[in-house]
Amino acid sequence: MIRGPGPHAVLLIGPAGIGKTTLALDLAAGLLCTAEDVGTRPCRVCRACRLVEHGSHPDVHRLGPEGPGRQVVIGGPGSRWRGVRDLITDLALMPVEGGARVAIIERASRMNDDAQAALLKTLEEPPAGVTIVLCADAEEPLLPTIRSRCARLRLSPVAVREIEAILSDAGVAEPPLAARLARISGGRPGVAMGWAADPGALQVRDELARTLLDLTDARPSERLVAIRGALGRAMAMTASAEGAPASVPTRAPKAGARAANAATATSAATAAAPEGGEAAAEGDPDDLETEGPAARIPANERRRAAEAIVDLWTAIARDLALEGLGVEGSARELALLDETVALGRDLDPAALTAALDRLGRAAVLLATNVAPELVLDDLALGWPRRRSAAA
Repeated sequence: MIRGPGPHAVLLIGPAGIGKTTLALDLAAGLLCTAEDVGTRPCRVCRACRLVEHGSHPDVHRLGPEGPGRQVVIGGPGSRWRGVRDLITDLALMPVEGGARVAIIERASRMNDDAQAALLKTLEEPPAGVTIVLCADAEEPLLPTIRSRCARLRLSPVAVREIEAILSDAGVAEPPLAARLARISGGRPGVAMGWAADPGALQVRDELARTLLDLTDARPSERLVAIRGALGRAMAMTASAEGAPASVPTRAPKAGARAANAATATSAATAAAPEGGEAAAEGDPDDLETEGPAARIPANERRRAAEAIVDLWTAIARDLALEGLGVEGSARELALLDETVALGRDLDPAALTAALDRLGRAAVLLATNVAPELVLDDLALGWPRRRSAAA
């Protein structure tokens, strides 16, 4: 694309933390670079490259989720949040530096339908010299008309050794920790960097992993209690990772605990209320009351926490499935290796495969406005039991 000619619109697809935005900025730097030898672009030393690196290039226009619902909205005059219409207005202006222009839409899978419809015309007939890069965790939430107008590139997981090298070069983790983070990151350098920067969140993650493993021995009512407790801990974990205070700093109960009282059941029923589409994206009506009238949990915070749980749950299910098949040395969660080996051999492989399929669908559902609590409840109730316990 830097050598030209290239597509005017590109869709980068891959899980969060795999490097979509990093690649998009590299592409922007390459297209805007002023080095004489095209083969050396981006050169990293010219004025344009340095401006892109510091996030201040006037011809790089970035758009991402904003507001309580953390959606990419339509925006425009009168809107509280910057959206697609504002981006289109920026792209209609002449370039400041006189060269190319690049628009980067981060988490494009969070674009609501109005925003996607507003973007279609620009994707069909972009202004001269404009390249639009969409970064999406999943392509299913995007309209077929959006996908068909973009050149699609799916990013593959980064090798464990390469992630270790990234952490080492950045000086954020000692070799033993870097090796562990590289394994549990699932090939996503950004995730590994996030865990390295927040040891407290990493500890919470370990607690959540044990809670999810314990679900195999729990009764249905205990599973529901445990998964709601896990959601609370995941909220604290994701808030910590983003430098924000946690709304629900409660400790996750064990799956077998008999802590399910009437108050918990009432809170769970309230939390399971479906979310309301655009209302959830733009306002507060869908936020939940938790510990008193003043304590409210935004829908986007609950959704991010549920996404973190599904991501961790998928990693655990993967390890269990591979251990059940006798594939040695494949587990990523080495801290749980003994439990994973024993449990993987005591679970029905077909049930684990079904659980992995359900987790994949859950990740897609969470990218929409489905209530996170309902998604987690379904996963908890459908999680397989030990064959020995069932017998």
